[in-house]
Amino acid sequence: MLPVDTAAPEFSLPDHDGDPVELRDQRGHWVLVWWYPKAATPG
Repeated sequence: MLPVDTAAPEFSLPDHDGDPVELRDQRGHWVLVWWYPKAATPG
């Protein structure tokens, strides 16, 4: 957990097509990172 007002570290995640998306390429735009912690897990 990052403290409030802390900049997010640089990271890259795959988009819905599997292509990498870099956080640095989104500077100046709102960014929402959404994930399902139990996705692709049994149960």
